[in-house]
Amino acid sequence: MIEPLFPIRLIALDIDGTLIDDDLALGSRTRAAIRAAMERDIAVSLITGRMVSSAMRFARELGLTGPIVGYQGGLIRAMPAVDSRRLGRLLIHTPLGATAAHDIVLWTREHGLDPHLNHLERFIVRQDDPLADDYSAFMGARAELVPDILSATDRPITKVMGVGEPPLPTELAPAARLAFAGRADVTISHPRFLEFVAPGVSKGRAVRWLARRLGVPLGATLAVGDQWNDLEMLAEVGHGAAMPSAPAEVLAVARYVAPPVTEEGPAQLIESLVLAEPADALAASRRLAGEARTGAETGA
Repeated sequence: MIEPLFPIRLIALDIDGTLIDDDLALGSRTRAAIRAAMERDIAVSLITGRMVSSAMRFARELGLTGPIVGYQGGLIRAMPAVDSRRLGRLLIHTPLGATAAHDIVLWTREHGLDPHLNHLERFIVRQDDPLADDYSAFMGARAELVPDILSATDRPITKVMGVGEPPLPTELAPAARLAFAGRADVTISHPRFLEFVAPGVSKGRAVRWLARRLGVPLGATLAVGDQWNDLEMLAEVGHGAAMPSAPAEVLAVARYVAPPVTEEGPAQLIESLVLAEPADALAASRRLAGEARTGAETGA
């Protein structure tokens, strides 16, 4: 575990299950805490499994200026100007090869999952998908309906997502990692979503890139997330915080356990570790780390 450093100078935040719940709404305490951090010249970025255009509405609501990381780090864009209607400048794009994407679509179908595709800002589903409107509402953008998903893998694809009822995606993850070792990295962003990205792509790589770009030590970085796809990110920084709903393996690599999303847990962490006076922030770090260790030992 990386040694935590103070003051914290970079905050990396997951969105779903971390900043927002099923209502997709940012709380006022969250907005206030992030605004206060930015007023102190602390960098704040979203690191999500969503496509960047889907994350953009939350970034705008929060008033962020730092890059937005989408698709677990497969795509990173600069934040556009406040008055711009255009997407931010493309900084990094690491897509899956077309052959790997094709094979992943076949594999997910064979194992009872429904494959979806993401490429840049395109969200592609089969035209007879009964949940297409639900996915569009969740993403905040219209899904692109195609008669055959497989035909859309004739070129590199940023991400393939296999959708299924829990616990099937989680149960299939080890077999997927074995089947596509060296060709794709596999993670879970939600109990229903088994995700495939290019080898080496992860939120961990993304937070390293952000920290290096800003000249911020990883030890002085706070990252908060709630799912398997956040594991590498939390392990890479000095102040990794898991939401209490996170899988046990994710909780195990985190230094802290945040209060629940319904209590605006990330905002509380920012208040305690970033906005507090230095002595109080250090004391809060030690207290929160101790509580996390105790919880892990007792299974609480």
